[in-house]
Amino acid sequence: MLTNEQLDKYADVILWGLFTSRPKPFRKYDVILLRYDHDALPLAERVFMRLIEMKMNVIPRSLLTPTMERAYYEYSDSRLRSFVGLWDKNLFEAMNGNIFLSAPQSLTHLKDIDPQKITEVARARKKLREIMERREEKGLVGWTLCTLPTRELAKQAKLSLNEYTTQIVKACFLDEKDPVSRWKEIYTHAGEIKKWLTAMKINKVRIESKHCDLEITIGHARRFLGISGHNIPSFEIFTSPDWRGARGKFFANLPTYRSGNYVRDVSLYFEKGTIAKAEAKEGNEFLQKMISMDKGANKIGEFSLTDKRFSRIDRFMADTLFDENFGGKFGNCHIAVGASYSDTFNGKTALLTPSIKKKLGFNDSALHWDLVNTEDKIVTATLSNGKTRVIYEKGSFTF
Repeated sequence: MLTNEQLDKYADVILWGLFTSRPKPFRKYDVILLRYDHDALPLAERVFMRLIEMKMNVIPRSLLTPTMERAYYEYSDSRLRSFVGLWDKNLFEAMNGNIFLSAPQSLTHLKDIDPQKITEVARARKKLREIMERREEKGLVGWTLCTLPTRELAKQAKLSLNEYTTQIVKACFLDEKDPVSRWKEIYTHAGEIKKWLTAMKINKVRIESKHCDLEITIGHARRFLGISGHNIPSFEIFTSPDWRGARGKFFANLPTYRSGNYVRDVSLYFEKGTIAKAEAKEGNEFLQKMISMDKGANKIGEFSLTDKRFSRIDRFMADTLFDENFGGKFGNCHIAVGASYSDTFNGKTALLTPSIKKKLGFNDSALHWDLVNTEDKIVTATLSNGKTRVIYEKGSFTF
């Protein structure tokens, strides 16, 4: 497990992430929601203390245990599952910061729960996400999250607890004297790559690997984002493309856990922007139900690349936060099916309306599911002037 010194450093990094994620500076007495799993309490206490010292209004909220969450889905009815409290709506309207400290005690406790019940809750809570997105577009809220090592995560990743902890320490630079300085350095380097990609005016990209051949239209008025403090760790550089231009095959060779379900070897076949066929060697039934959650669940909401020169993650972690930032030998490319990130609009996001988002091809869904490919790949961009350029190969950007 993490030592006291490492927990102190983790708290410093989390606060760097929170303050970096919001374009407008935080002020005294801002409202910060601090959500945490039970096993994340040692880190939650440190973060809470620092925020109170800064004179922030901190609202701590311990999340449901696996037993409580399973009981909720097992015994609730559709009325309960569609309920969103007025207090939550009011909190999200007033919130200036949102921190989530993940330390799951179980990844499989919802395995035999009807996915339709999980879908109902996701649809209902989409209202809260939309409130947060609107405030984020106006620069009024920042957020970040991280994961702490648990025996369950280590077990599902087929690692010892010590091996799993070491991966987290390496990935977040908690083994360095000043991890915040290291994050600032990566933030600067990533900023140069993001500017480079955005300035190229890319029309479309083609991802080619042993099991992938996917073409994605980037779309009008897009910019590339990433390494912004939102996730700790985060090494991905991404955008939300115009979903209508996706065609070809994407293969996720890295497994994924979602809502208690283990899914591996996912193949998605896109035609005219929509998944025409999907299959998984394990968890196929769950996959089918997720991509039929709503009208946007079978479309692309995100396209992302991770440079292996940034990320020291080289093992499957059974946690999307780490797996979508896999470095290893060839970096990774991942797509997300479902919701887009409207802040990838290269303009004043506060002016985006639902109709403009739809016109630009930003996808809307209650789902956002990252699926990761770590194979050796080449990513070729076709620019607005018709020229082509390799932007990523052998796990690194060619910048």
